[in-house]
Amino acid sequence: MIIATSATAPAVAPRLSPENLPRTHWLAAARPVPPAWQLFKRSFDVVCSAALLVLLAPMFAIIAIGIKLSSPGPVLFSQTRVGKGGREFRFYKFRTMVDGAHLLHEHVLHLNELDGPALKIADDPRVHDFGTILRRTSLDELPQLWNVLRGDMSLVGPRPALPREVLDYQPHYLQRLTVMPGITGLWQVSGRANVPFRRWMAMDVWYARHWTPLLDLWIVVRTVPAVIRGEGAW
Repeated sequence: MIIATSATAPAVAPRLSPENLPRTHWLAAARPVPPAWQLFKRSFDVVCSAALLVLLAPMFAIIAIGIKLSSPGPVLFSQTRVGKGGREFRFYKFRTMVDGAHLLHEHVLHLNELDGPALKIADDPRVHDFGTILRRTSLDELPQLWNVLRGDMSLVGPRPALPREVLDYQPHYLQRLTVMPGITGLWQVSGRANVPFRRWMAMDVWYARHWTPLLDLWIVVRTVPAVIRGEGAW
């Protein structure tokens, strides 16, 4: 299957690594947690992501057909994102924008509705018709179950950011990189794009400092009604 990527986009930031970020950004070490918590989190991720990939296979096929009928181009979109410890990985989702939309990034910056380096536009002109439905229902995120199974992401954690966004972070925001990024998290169940950028970062930092298996389960349970409401899903 052909996958749209951002590999052909002009370079906007150097490759992210601790060496090319100010040293002070990395002073906040990962909070020590019991090994049993880490084992539970990874086991939960593997079992749930594998099961959902099998169970949702028919839905994946239906979504693929819908994308093909709505917009020329590949079904999947992949992009470089920043994971735990600043490690970069390939991030997957169903393509909701016109093919090559990443090349138009600079042309839509003036439409950004967030007060930070992340780009969020309620009525993004690059989104195709079926992509609007996928975004409102969060179905575009389903391919990230593969990222979870691979170990790039967790079911619960901060959303993985773009390298150029991380390079613009205030130093204390880097604490969100001390945990595995996730498909859902505090930001997703608290209004998503309706949340100001500073509060979004504060939620992620708080999660990095306080996460427990019970907190993860609470967020998973809260995710279902949050997806149904569709609040901030754009």
